[in-house]
Amino acid sequence: MTEQELITNIETAPETQEYFINMGPQHPSTHGVLRLLLTLDGEIIKKVEPHLGYIHRSIEKMCEKDSYQQIVHLTDRMDYLSCHMNNEAVCLCVENGLQLEIPERVKVIRTIISELTRLSSHQLWWGVMGMDLGAITTFLYGFRDRELITDIFEETCGARLTMNYNVPGGVMFDIHPNFQKRTKDFITYFRKKLPEYDELLTGNVIFTERTKDIGYLSKEDAISYGVTGPSGRASGFACDVRKRFPYSAYDRVEFKEIIYTEGDCFARYKARIDEMWESMKIIEQLIDNIPEGEHKAKTKAVIKLPEGEYYQRVETARGELGVYIVSDNKKSPYRVKFRSPGFSNLSALDTMARGNKIADLVATMSTLDLVIPDIDR
Repeated sequence: MTEQELITNIETAPETQEYFINMGPQHPSTHGVLRLLLTLDGEIIKKVEPHLGYIHRSIEKMCEKDSYQQIVHLTDRMDYLSCHMNNEAVCLCVENGLQLEIPERVKVIRTIISELTRLSSHQLWWGVMGMDLGAITTFLYGFRDRELITDIFEETCGARLTMNYNVPGGVMFDIHPNFQKRTKDFITYFRKKLPEYDELLTGNVIFTERTKDIGYLSKEDAISYGVTGPSGRASGFACDVRKRFPYSAYDRVEFKEIIYTEGDCFARYKARIDEMWESMKIIEQLIDNIPEGEHKAKTKAVIKLPEGEYYQRVETARGELGVYIVSDNKKSPYRVKFRSPGFSNLSALDTMARGNKIADLVATMSTLDLVIPDIDR
């Protein structure tokens, strides 16, 4: 090609233009059945538009036909990695409406299992996030350690994932005789293994290059979008429900609210790593101090909340879950609404992804730790 032909080709080259591609619904980086419509200029993201509803099951509407005991068992199908905490939120809302006094033993048991659930969730998140960015070994390490917790759950309440242990008034049955020993053995084990997570992934040059200064979310935007949990606290938003509105036994333990101000993917990653240390600290303070007594308060076979409106919030592994119940003094609620953390956190994805490359969207989504059934209710 002559110089004149090259100049002619450059002058007549088409202008760049926007184009659209779909990420999902069946895409390995979406962590569930989620469709993202991406507007791109080359590799640069100009807009992210989430399309939801692929696994919508009308859980909120189903609650209007069920008893209060039955509603509990629907919630662990939302954020299935925070199932115990979801169950607890409904139980607390019903108990507060009934002004039911819960045994101290129940409060401590619930708190211990909630923190084990948080550890289990963060272990899965860490393993999957590493795999999203090409570190296959993290998946094996995370699930290796997570299995020890699911073994404890299986022995305690008969399930490994979607647990149905909480009931209005307490827990279904008392803890297994091996519960305290196995929990303490796990904490001893995991305190030695968690540093391996840093050694394998946190300090990896490729990983830090793909997460630092990527997917930035300011504190103001985090508050505006209602981004809670580790994702919000990584932007400097102090929003830990366990600290702000203590429930169960959180008012009797000491732990730090993990706050970072960088607001990028690496800060969200570090927030969850640090939270695992704090969860172990909470469990250690309670495991040898479980009060004696009943594992369940007495309740009527048919529960009817007094007419009115009731709200309860808890801190799940992904952020603040709110349960809003409107009662007309019947055995089923008039209206139930869940404020799920995943829905609010996803709403900020467009702001976080704009201006980054399409490959960066994978890291950004991973640090939001989305569970799609939590969004599609």
